[in-house]
Amino acid sequence: MKVDRLEIEYDPRTVLDAARAAQDQGCDGFWLAETRHDPFLALGRVAGQVERVDLGTAIAVAFARNPMSTAVQANDLQLLAGGRFHLGLGSQVEPHVTKRFGMPWSRPAARMREFVLALRAIWHTWATGERLKFRGEFYTHTLMTPFFDPGPNPHGPPKVWLAGVGELMTEVAGEVADGFLCHSFTTERYLREVTLPALARGRAKAGKPLAGMEISGPSLVACDEEGVAEVRRQIAFYGSTPTYRKVLDLHGWGDLHEELHQLSRRRRWDDMAAAVTDEVLAAFAVVGTPAAAKAELTRRYGDVITRIAAPVVRTG
Repeated sequence: MKVDRLEIEYDPRTVLDAARAAQDQGCDGFWLAETRHDPFLALGRVAGQVERVDLGTAIAVAFARNPMSTAVQANDLQLLAGGRFHLGLGSQVEPHVTKRFGMPWSRPAARMREFVLALRAIWHTWATGERLKFRGEFYTHTLMTPFFDPGPNPHGPPKVWLAGVGELMTEVAGEVADGFLCHSFTTERYLREVTLPALARGRAKAGKPLAGMEISGPSLVACDEEGVAEVRRQIAFYGSTPTYRKVLDLHGWGDLHEELHQLSRRRRWDDMAAAVTDEVLAAFAVVGTPAAAKAELTRRYGDVITRIAAPVVRTG
């Protein structure tokens, strides 16, 4: 199992120091989330300065972009990183896509499937010189002149990872992606009973076994009281979102979603965290010393995941 470092609220001015620290600590990968800053731009600063760790986005918001612009950014980072770049994509939820980014939203699983297929078609054209002729329901790419064609990437295209919670998106990941990014709001039971079967169905559509799929597992970890408080806040935030209710429903905790959702509408953030019981905390997170946490993560997920990312939250 590879151990990665995931930066969530990073500062682009100090991200290179963070990447070097991850490399010095023996991490296998360094991933950036798209929250307050652009992960592609920040990773561009890192790519030529660290030589051993994989670099990736976890996640970049696919529907805030189009396949062509994303293909260009990912291709450039693959060049700069010498073949170590991993393109991790997610859909985000409808209000953020439509109200924050001002982009269209419809049938997210089908749209994501087509987004990845369009990416691969664009990369194929650059690699082979064949005519670009991608026509889909959501995206059309049929023009590529020599002036805009970067040509073959000597390292090949980057691996594509998709994040998901729902069965439809997870199945799409199994069909068209190289790897799957488990959402932090995932329990061992949900992973085994919902996520893995959906990935297997997608892989079967592509004529591939599940065994060839890379999976980055959930990794909410708290080693002290401050960490426990932060993890409770994260669980409460995700649990208040209707998109993620299905995880709580599997455990019979649907009423908790309703409570959290109503509290979030009234912006009662502290009350939301307090509503996360020790039972719920234990299902989503691992609490203990670093050594104990590593042992428990291995017990829960060691037979099914290939990577795990330890999230680092930083506010300044």
